[in-house]
Amino acid sequence: MHCPFCGVNETKVVDSRLVAEGQQVRRRRECIGCHERFTTYEAAELLMPRIIKTDGMRQPFDDDKLRAGVQRALEKRPVGIEAMEAAINRIKLRLRATGEREVHSRLVGETVMAELRKLDQVAYVRFASVYRSFQDVNEFKEEIDRLSSQPEESP
Repeated sequence: MHCPFCGVNETKVVDSRLVAEGQQVRRRRECIGCHERFTTYEAAELLMPRIIKTDGMRQPFDDDKLRAGVQRALEKRPVGIEAMEAAINRIKLRLRATGEREVHSRLVGETVMAELRKLDQVAYVRFASVYRSFQDVNEFKEEIDRLSSQPEESP
């Protein structure tokens, strides 16, 4: 690691701590040359798979698009930001855990619905209605009946 103050390429680590719920390491470093201290952050670089859309087009995973869809479904619902972020992280973890370089958008949608179902049933039905393109009120009723008949999963 090069010193940001004098440019010397030798520094020593004087302290390391886990931050961001164990997802990053914060390191305090000291320059061997000028003895200035500075902080660096280290995180694993985990690549998300590319998404294969229903029309066959492929596009990079878009974290902002996932977050916007989940936020839209949870709008005006009693779900905290922490719970929403944890759900988004679980979705991304499941997609990475497939080990595939590409996944179908259908897998993304089903994974989002599974997480929303655990978080908030109204948000789940909202998302499902858009994702599955409900055409009339009967499709809403069928989904709500299906949701009511299944045992509730614990988060």
